Amino acid sequence: MSNSDLERVAAAMVAKNKGILAADESNATCTKKFEKFGIESTEENRRAYRDLLFTTPDVAQWISGVILYDETIHQKTGAGVAFPDYLSALGIVPGIKVDTGAKALAHFAHETITEGLDGLRERLADYYKLGARFAKWRAVIDIGAGIPTRFAIEANAHALARYAALCQEQNIVPIVEPEVLMDGAHTIERCEEVTDAVLGEVFAQLQRHRIHLEGMVLKPNMVISGKKCPTQASPEQVAAATVRTLKRHVPSAVPGIAFLSGGQSPTEAALHLSLMNRVAALPWQLTFSYGRALQDAAIASWLGKAANVPAAQRQFHKWAHLNGLARSGAFQSGMEQQAA
Repeated sequence: MSNSDLERVAAAMVAKNKGILAADESNATCTKKFEKFGIESTEENRRAYRDLLFTTPDVAQWISGVILYDETIHQKTGAGVAFPDYLSALGIVPGIKVDTGAKALAHFAHETITEGLDGLRERLADYYKLGARFAKWRAVIDIGAGIPTRFAIEANAHALARYAALCQEQNIVPIVEPEVLMDGAHTIERCEEVTDAVLGEVFAQLQRHRIHLEGMVLKPNMVISGKKCPTQASPEQVAAATVRTLKRHVPSAVPGIAFLSGGQSPTEAALHLSLMNRVAALPWQLTFSYGRALQDAAIASWLGKAANVPAAQRQFHKWAHLNGLARSGAFQSGMEQQAA
């Protein structure tokens, strides 16, 4: 795949009115999610759940790509079609999570480094054969007393850039995900300060590693108050601070920015994205790469029961549609009730 092929896939991932479904929860994370609803986390239940999402009627109208997990990329629909093949036939780009998780950063209390670079070149080649055309790697930056340190930011940015280079070498579009967590009691101003530092370092490292910017997608956090902050910023403040921060650091060569929801409610995530898309003349597509914000209502409707699949698919379609509207700034608070 040439640079032009990478660009074509990246452009398809951030196509107008569409966004990316993050269905890449590890088995441990999926188990926690299932247990909340009394669903047993077996391999078949995990397959059946992903199957109901992917086979939702007309969802390709709003979903451009799906991030899969290692178990999921090897699984099939109820009709026996491999998930990557099924998605590709719908015009949805299959992707794969390739990091092995955030682990404690030695000598740096309460900070983490994402692992998974060992053997990544070979794993990417295997995933390409299975149908993956993009990948995802998540770095985790927490805000607290004395953190993040400069070193933690640099170490995680360096790992993201090494991962991105290996992806492009293997003809796979990298989603670069530096997530500044919204846990904690920090203000929106503190989040902006940290996000500034993180994005500045990430793009410096990407340039040093000769990343073809036109053939990647950025997946950042929104600039938002910490969940425990007594003063919560308004949706308008979140949108303004996020766009301002991105403009400082993200080159216009990057085709699109696909936000993570990061613990926001589905309505908050859609509204913030919609407000950002009302800003005139942005140099990149602003889209979504949501997990919980797209899935929460669906899993609550499904509860592991085959009889509930149509109701769960209606919920997934509804939130995919609402976020599709947010892509053009058309989502407004209250629409989620009207669409119920």
